[in-house]
Amino acid sequence: MRKNIFCLALCAMLFALGASVAAQQPKKIPRVGYISASSASEASPRTEAFRQGLRDLGYVEGKSIVIEFLYADGKFDRLPALAAELVRHKVDVIVTAGPSVTRPAKEATATIPIVMTNDSDPVGAGFVASLARPGGNITGLSSLARELSGKRLEILKETVPKLSRVAILGTSAIPGNAQALRETELAAGAYGVQTQYVDIREPKDLEAAFRSTSKRRAEAVLVLNGPPHIQRLMPELATKARVPAIYHNPAIVDDGGLMSYGTSIADLDRRAAVYVDKILKGAKPADLPVEQPTKFEFIINLNAAKQIGLTIPPNVLARADRVIK
Repeated sequence: MRKNIFCLALCAMLFALGASVAAQQPKKIPRVGYISASSASEASPRTEAFRQGLRDLGYVEGKSIVIEFLYADGKFDRLPALAAELVRHKVDVIVTAGPSVTRPAKEATATIPIVMTNDSDPVGAGFVASLARPGGNITGLSSLARELSGKRLEILKETVPKLSRVAILGTSAIPGNAQALRETELAAGAYGVQTQYVDIREPKDLEAAFRSTSKRRAEAVLVLNGPPHIQRLMPELATKARVPAIYHNPAIVDDGGLMSYGTSIADLDRRAAVYVDKILKGAKPADLPVEQPTKFEFIINLNAAKQIGLTIPPNVLARADRVIK
């Protein structure tokens, strides 16, 4: 009897000691890597939106989660090395700020979960098998950029009723832009508008593009998805050429662009935090459907309109979700 009591007491003591040691061991803090093709300053609204999304879910940066931000500063050839760096650091999740980043991240790892923030055509780019069932280590949000291109042309046509020629500026290396161009050209055919596509790969291509636009007498410019550090140079050139332009990114209108129609990129980054949270809690990217936006914003900058001598028709102005005066 005494022997049994001694054994029970010893087991209880060892159990309590083990529980105490386990309680004293620090809990592993999850690490998240965020890669942007832009600079830290250019990406700031997006990274802050992502941080806010995590705060809304109860995370405290530096205490309950660690985020490693990496920036390519517009140098796309640096992206593979940045993705490889996060793989070496064994982060728990990689967040990619656009399709140009998702590609090298996908090539760097097939096991670490990847959350896309705003990929326009993740299926066409080969990132996921389908929106409903991604099937691999990648999931996240689609910006539906290609489907919106036709709507942007419609807005241009309403803004410039006699519109007959449109220059389309884009970067062919961006996944989804080929489809977006086809969508735009289909809409142009329906509106009886001629199109001229100009591929923009480097900032130095912009001035030549706007000279070509003027030479060919394009009456408006429609901008497809592209590197932010290049597109933010466009409003000044559009103003100089006195040509109305519509963009996909509202941040460009805040920087002096005329109009934008599309999803809020910062909002997509905020919602990407939800995917990170689910993955950190055990969900698999393969089982998390890619989310598509349901709310779109139309923004007009009246200061930009005044600079090029353009009067925005009342019916177009009334449709704007936000007007910059």
